[in-house]
Amino acid sequence: MRHLPYFCRGQVVRGFGRGSKQLGIPTANFPEQVVDNLPADVSTGIYYGWASVGSGDVHKMVVSIGWNPYYKNTKKSMETHIMHTFEEDFYGEILNVAIVGYLRPEKNFDSLVQGTRENAVVNKDALRA
Repeated sequence: MRHLPYFCRGQVVRGFGRGSKQLGIPTANFPEQVVDNLPADVSTGIYYGWASVGSGDVHKMVVSIGWNPYYKNTKKSMETHIMHTFEEDFYGEILNVAIVGYLRPEKNFDSLVQGTRENAVVNKDALRA
């Protein structure tokens, strides 16, 4: 993505239900319209930055943009892992994201949990203030 930071917002929708249930790593999913309106030069991969839900506090985040090769998705998605523990689900709330950097291209891990946790560790270092 040539123009960073990139800001986007949209209502949190239900995803595939894999983040929390299968992996223990919850993600907030943007609706198709937000994904479809990404700039044409956005490469698939893992990005990092900041996110807030509604008018809440701002937290570090990583966002996956792409097809999730581990699951062989056929529809592009944008899944945000906010590095904060929320007490309740926030489906229907507005998610605000500021993408400030690119971590890596999409890749298929033997263990998706390992890959997601690796992204989180790299992001914490990148956004260390």
